[in-house]
Amino acid sequence: MLIVGLTGSIASGKSETARLFSERHVPVFDADAEVHRIYRDQPVVKMLAKYFPDAIKNGHVDRQVLGRIVLTDVKKLKKLEVLIHPLVQAQREKFIQAWKEKNVPFVIMDIPLLFETDQADDVDYVVVVSVPEDIQRERALARPGMTREKLAAILLRQVPDVERHRRADFIIDNSGNLEHLGKQVDALVAKFRILDGERKN
Repeated sequence: MLIVGLTGSIASGKSETARLFSERHVPVFDADAEVHRIYRDQPVVKMLAKYFPDAIKNGHVDRQVLGRIVLTDVKKLKKLEVLIHPLVQAQREKFIQAWKEKNVPFVIMDIPLLFETDQADDVDYVVVVSVPEDIQRERALARPGMTREKLAAILLRQVPDVERHRRADFIIDNSGNLEHLGKQVDALVAKFRILDGERKN
């Protein structure tokens, strides 16, 4: 079974791409969704309260507040990663093992910060979803609560697209419509099935 990392900068359409893979019956591990689930675990809430008390509201993690805290403080971001990443990794390993036992040809690991968190070496292939900068900015700024300042801070933390392209095995161009995106996903589904078959032979 191949392990395929899917990544892309903010507003690139990575989540939509992941959804299209899922629609084609490809197992997808959503790292962001897993983080959100972990934040609902009470032991995790209590752990985070020690380091990020302002982000705990009525016994729950306020992700908006937490995001603002770590966006401007590298040390706090690193602390959060040290606390949360091992929990996400444990769930990821369970996911991979479960699908290996079902003998599927490949799985998609939807990891926004694949390069930034040094996880690219953990996958067999990397797929990068990419859009031109002007389209990215337009889409990002249309999101609720997004500002130019916040977008600039987020982009500073992310690997530039030119570097993503250099390190990618496959690039999906998401500057077109949904049909254009779907055709590229179809092509990759076929490609990964072939690659898995070749590795078994």
